[in-house]
Amino acid sequence: MADVLSVNEQNFQSEILEHKGVAVVDFSAEWCGPCRFITPIIENLQKQYADAADVKFAKLDVDEARKIALEYGIRAVPTLIVFKNGNEVERMLGVQPEAVIRDRVEKHRG
Repeated sequence: MADVLSVNEQNFQSEILEHKGVAVVDFSAEWCGPCRFITPIIENLQKQYADAADVKFAKLDVDEARKIALEYGIRAVPTLIVFKNGNEVERMLGVQPEAVIRDRVEKHRG
C-alpha cells in the first residue's frame, strides 16, 4: 500500500500537473498545529483509494517548496487543492472532515 506522496519543487510537475485524474495536494507545514489533524485523514483516504490509479494524495511542505506555495497563492495552512488532469478545480481551507474530502474527490473523478 502506497504512503501519501511527498511532493516538492522537483517532482510537482510530474506527479501532480501531469497526473491523469484527480490529485489532492495538502499544502502544510511542520510548525502548523491544524496540519497535524489533517495528516491522518489524508493517510486514511490514501488507503481507501490505494487501488485507484486515477486518484492520488500528496503532501507539500510550504516552507520547502515556497515557489509552488507562492504560485498557488497559499496564505494559510492547511490548504487542500484538488487538481484534475493538472488543473486546479477546487480548494479547501483549514481542516476538513474525511467525508467532505472524499465527496470532492468523487465529484471530480467522472
